[in-house]
Amino acid sequence: MKRTEAVDRAIKKYEAEKVDRIVIRVPKGKKEKIADFAAQNGESTNGFINRVINEAMKK
Repeated sequence: MKRTEAVDRAIKKYEAEKVDRIVIRVPKGKKEKIADFAAQNGESTNGFINRVINEAMKK
């Protein structure tokens, strides 16, 4: 099912108010390996990266 324009606007508004974006660059092929690793552990790529950052920052 295709998202409606209203849903797209709501997502865009939420992200503008609540989310900061960080772009990272990885060598070709590594993005897929990261995504596969995260999925094998029941996480999204974003969730995995955020968890690892949070754990590192607690040290």
